Amino acid sequence: MTKLLLSLHVLAAVLAIGPVTVAASMFPKALRHAQSDPGDREALTNLRLLHRICRVYAAIGIAVPVFGFATAGSLGVLGSGWLITSILLTAAAAATLALLILPAQDRALAAAQTPGSSPGPGSAGRLAMHTGVFNLLWATVTVLMIIRPGSTTGA
Repeated sequence: MTKLLLSLHVLAAVLAIGPVTVAASMFPKALRHAQSDPGDREALTNLRLLHRICRVYAAIGIAVPVFGFATAGSLGVLGSGWLITSILLTAAAAATLALLILPAQDRALAAAQTPGSSPGPGSAGRLAMHTGVFNLLWATVTVLMIIRPGSTTGA
């Protein structure tokens, strides 16, 4: 059962977090393009698509910690320092996505869809920074999951 839970946890992470990471990283450049040519309908369509990918896969991403807790419980490592650190970093990544990235994308998309409106100076840069933090948090969690300090597997 542990192998099944671990497999589901890893698959959920790859299939849910991967698309959010890529789409969120692409959004600031697409926003700059949409801002440089407000009449470009394709640029606006790209913004909508990237934002939708972020929202939908963020919701699907809830499966990652669910399967993660189930796997950790099965392995008996819920009290391990590396796991607690991973949980805290995962919570920070989720908060960054839910409280900073998605609302900023909402505002930018609303401004891009309103003629004569602007999301504000530096909004694409700020969004890129928040996305970079999100990506760094997930990269750190991934490394912790692979290294697992104190692991008995020797890997």
